[in-house]
Amino acid sequence: MTDFNGNLDNAATDEMIEQRLAVGLRNLWWPICPSSFVGERAISLRRLGYRMVLWRRRDGTVRILEDLCPHRGAPLSRGIVMDDRIACGYHGVQVDENGVAVSVPGSPGCKLEGSRCVRVFPAIERNDTIFAYVSDDQEQNTDPAPFTMPEQLESDNYSAFLCYAEWNGDYRFVYDNVMDPMHGTFLHKQSHSMSFGDTTAKFRIRDTDHGFVFEKEGQRNVNFDWTEWGETGIHWLRLEIPYPKTGGPGGNFHIVGMYTPIGPNKAAIFHWRVRDVQGWQRDTWRFLYKNRLEERHWHVLEQDRGLLEDLDEGANANEFLYQHDMGLVRLRRRLRNLATEQLEAEAARRMGRQSAA
Repeated sequence: MTDFNGNLDNAATDEMIEQRLAVGLRNLWWPICPSSFVGERAISLRRLGYRMVLWRRRDGTVRILEDLCPHRGAPLSRGIVMDDRIACGYHGVQVDENGVAVSVPGSPGCKLEGSRCVRVFPAIERNDTIFAYVSDDQEQNTDPAPFTMPEQLESDNYSAFLCYAEWNGDYRFVYDNVMDPMHGTFLHKQSHSMSFGDTTAKFRIRDTDHGFVFEKEGQRNVNFDWTEWGETGIHWLRLEIPYPKTGGPGGNFHIVGMYTPIGPNKAAIFHWRVRDVQGWQRDTWRFLYKNRLEERHWHVLEQDRGLLEDLDEGANANEFLYQHDMGLVRLRRRLRNLATEQLEAEAARRMGRQSAA
């Protein structure tokens, strides 16, 4: 960046870091919405500081662009889907899946026609969810490497249900909540699966190849005893809840969570609920989940939502943290460091272009 004296400086300020974290890190895959959201017509969603238009081609694959016609800024989502392109409903400008204005009916051959002028968000659909890759504001990566999910969402040995919701509040409050196993002992103490274990605990952090695990010392498979943070081209949190035999086959109940900012005070909440089940046991588990367990799980989620939505903006500005909070402190620091690295890399590229000019 350049200061008011014209000096080049690539140091990221606290304000810049906060702004980046508030809208979401760049050069990363993010979950956008459940697959069921996108049908025959284009839809418009606000995510990660952008308004996006999503639609399906005739072959069923999903495409995502910034929801902004390059002509006069009208939402492309109000136009007509034409397989690999959308015709703007305002003046008919056609923008294809690569962000190129391929046709300008009102002024054929003008400079707009043929120009790449709309931001593209590469899309992948899997696990009942549509994901998008969000590049930084300077250089679009239109062919990013695919991400890897946790084993519980990659392996055929597991069966999962997506649980989607939209909560009011900063998405980072949800990160804090999931990186806090101790809250299960208190907030969820009436839960059928979280009423066991000590109400006091010591925690430790254990590094992994792709992140870290924050876990209770000396207690495992009793309650919500640990949380894993992973970075595999996409950011995720994972935990396990021990289940009684009345919960059906499959052992511990796995939860994988991802959280995407919609706006300053709203977040898209993705939880996959997973069991290690195959064959007839898988059928039993899936029937039991839809007919008995799902309602209980929503009850637990509502406890989280109710508390987190009641937090004031900036509620974490004057915290008095203790040993149980090591995990969220580690995660906050990691996210802040990633934001700093991104901002300084972007500033260095700007400096390089200015020097070359």
